Amino acid sequence: MQDLIQQIENYKAEIKAFDASTPALAEEFRIKYLGTKGLVKTIMGLMKDVPVEQKKEAGQILNEFKIFVEEKYNTAKESTEQGDNSATINYDWSLPGNPTVVGTRHPLSLVRNQIVSIFQKLGFAVEEGPEIEDDWHNFGAMNLPEDHPARDMQDTFYVNNDSNGKWLLRTHTSSVQARVMQHQKPPIRCICPGRVYRNETISARAHCFFHQVEGLYIDENVSFADLKQTLYFFVKEMFGENVKVRFRPSYFPFTEPSAEMDISCLICEGNGCTVCKHTGWVEILGSGMVHPKVLENFGIDSTKYTGFAFGMGVERITQLKYRVNDLRLYSQNDVRFLKQFTGVV
Repeated sequence: MQDLIQQIENYKAEIKAFDASTPALAEEFRIKYLGTKGLVKTIMGLMKDVPVEQKKEAGQILNEFKIFVEEKYNTAKESTEQGDNSATINYDWSLPGNPTVVGTRHPLSLVRNQIVSIFQKLGFAVEEGPEIEDDWHNFGAMNLPEDHPARDMQDTFYVNNDSNGKWLLRTHTSSVQARVMQHQKPPIRCICPGRVYRNETISARAHCFFHQVEGLYIDENVSFADLKQTLYFFVKEMFGENVKVRFRPSYFPFTEPSAEMDISCLICEGNGCTVCKHTGWVEILGSGMVHPKVLENFGIDSTKYTGFAFGMGVERITQLKYRVNDLRLYSQNDVRFLKQFTGVV
């Protein structure tokens, strides 16, 4: 037993004197003392020769020796790694840092938020609804007869047609207006932003999905003059004081009378270009007084209440505001296009 103790003390002195100042020497230390054929393994094997009554004491001595060797190696390893890193990494603290790439909102989101903000100033609440809609809320409630072209399969994505009725991807956010009128009594003043779907051939001027913002105002004594002043305010806020506005008679099944609203082309300033088809005017929205039959579909007294409605495509407003000439750019996720809107409010 005394011989084992003396032997361990000699090894400790040897280990303390071992120079492990480099990664290579630290690895040499590990192999020599902690490897599968190393000194610690050999010393631990001497336990079989220790008398039974001394095994407990010998086991403690050997474990302490093993811990001593492992601590020596761990210390050497840490110090050599730190020294190696400090020797190989040489920072030039005078150089400028790498710039942080800042994200941005999508241009359609920017314009949508601006549209919503403008109408919120006039007291319009924001309403949303499902994108998968039933035939009644999308068409029937909006006074679209069964033979109306908008019901044709070339225009509408139908989901199914079973005993529970027709289901489809909504073709306009008027369905949200229908749900508002179904659950809310006048006065009603809301805007309905959202994505809509139509079975269109994808091109620079059309897409199978796009975004709309529709508005609805129902109360007593609402007139066409109220509609015009509301839309005048919107155009001036969105495009500036110098933009000219005109209304043209039109037809929509859910409004009577109906009108389309044009503004002077922002790209050519009214002089004529390919965007405005050399007319100097660009149509931006449809509008009109809510058809009495639409009011009656939801139990609203059309002899007491009147209202107006309007709807616009967010893509068209964005095209005019930011001079975007291809609708497909909005959905192609081209970073070169999207990063142009960094910092745009």
